[in-house]
Amino acid sequence: MIAQPETKHYTIEEYLELEIASETRSEYCDGEIIPMTGGTPDHNDIASNLVAILKAALRGKPYRVFILDQRLWVPDANLYTYPDVMVLPKPLELQTGRKDTVVNPCFIAEVLSKSTQNYDRGEKFVAYRKIPTFQEYLLIDQYRVHVEHHLKTSAHQWLFSEYDDPNVTLSLSTLELQISIAELYENIDFSTV
Repeated sequence: MIAQPETKHYTIEEYLELEIASETRSEYCDGEIIPMTGGTPDHNDIASNLVAILKAALRGKPYRVFILDQRLWVPDANLYTYPDVMVLPKPLELQTGRKDTVVNPCFIAEVLSKSTQNYDRGEKFVAYRKIPTFQEYLLIDQYRVHVEHHLKTSAHQWLFSEYDDPNVTLSLSTLELQISIAELYENIDFSTV
């Protein structure tokens, strides 16, 4: 039997100090630092398409939209992460003592990759559900037209819907807006995937 190297456990303070000095982003999950991989052009295009849709639809409304580099703290899961897209109601709530970490998203979207899809659907979604303000979650497949939509309907209850047709529209109830599936996938050519 081959001995596995022990995983180093970091304090939150050590993680934040390393993260500030780092040129790359990492998640923090219960003492472990997990480097984040770079995204594909399709991943970035889909996230950018969603942000453009959200920014236009929410202009003048009491929300802020963030993409990729905004750190989120989920204290009840002991998790720091960087969701692909987040919407937060104004005023922003920051982690106590920090100016760079938010805590109150109402909407989160993740663009799925082969390496993160199980985590995004599983442990990460479990962690996000511990956020009191969190109401809606989109998981967007970058390899085919497929969107998974989770809507909180009451405490401990979520409604799941999925979309495989680019000609349909989904409703984001929390933000009171409609999103065309075709617009999410604008400029994505699945014949090259």
